[in-house]
Amino acid sequence: MEQSWQQLLSASFLLALLSSCVRMAMPLLLAGLGETFAERSGILNIGIEGTMLMGAMAGFVGSRLTGNPWLGLCCGILAGVLMALLHAFLTITVVADQVVSGLSVNILGLGLSTLAFRAFFGLSGQTVKAPGFDPLLIPGLSQLPVIGPILFRQQVLVYIGLLLVPIAYFVLFRTTFGQQVTAVGEDPRAAESMGVDALRSRYACVLVGGATAGMAGVFLSLGELRGFSELMVAGRGFIAVAVVMFGRWNPVGALLAALLFGFVDALQLHLQAFSITSIPPQVLQGLPYLVTILAVVSGVGRGFIPSALCVPYRRGQ
Repeated sequence: MEQSWQQLLSASFLLALLSSCVRMAMPLLLAGLGETFAERSGILNIGIEGTMLMGAMAGFVGSRLTGNPWLGLCCGILAGVLMALLHAFLTITVVADQVVSGLSVNILGLGLSTLAFRAFFGLSGQTVKAPGFDPLLIPGLSQLPVIGPILFRQQVLVYIGLLLVPIAYFVLFRTTFGQQVTAVGEDPRAAESMGVDALRSRYACVLVGGATAGMAGVFLSLGELRGFSELMVAGRGFIAVAVVMFGRWNPVGALLAALLFGFVDALQLHLQAFSITSIPPQVLQGLPYLVTILAVVSGVGRGFIPSALCVPYRRGQ
């Protein structure tokens, strides 16, 4: 027991933990960045779970059939966009309840992804693998002490996710499009009186959210597991919604929130690997979800919530 705790405090353990933290944070960050766009425009999409699952399935099938994970990534993004298009049509054009629409997308994603996967590969019970993304060592930077193993020995989708943070920040806070999105999320009628097409802006933002959610699903199927399972998303879509709120609808805040949740997830996995009997494994497995609940009930970020989030809007009424 004492030896286990000594190992937990070792430098190698801490480096491995922090490296896993960055990796575990990526699907939350990718999904959270796109959801930040959607929510800042006034559309809540709790269908991220089903969208990620469809992205994971489409990415895996695309990579398996073509032998190219990049084509698989394109398939996953396309699947995410199509799922988001359905949610956008229901919530923006039909003006359906956003929560009900999101739940419907989740149910559809679970059923359709499972059906499509079994249609391609049957029910043989054999493990099906596909080409995935290998770790990419950045020359020079990967040899740096401490930061090298943590940041610069990751797979390429990690680098893409980190690069998207400043891009998203710039688009939202330094461009005309970002200002229009913010205006629509605060008061779509006032925005339209100034010449902004509120419906088009909302459609664009929801589709951006679908694309990044699909990419997050591909991260799981081709970056982590090299396989597909209907349980592989495991609530990360709902945690991504909490990441947006905890990050105060800001891409940089979403990064910090995703790293927090990623750290908790990585910690519970590493603690289970050491078989510490003083902590029940069920408690460790529930840590990420416990932190999610605490983040939601804490009220952090509520003062930054877009005024028109979840508020139905019909043009001309």
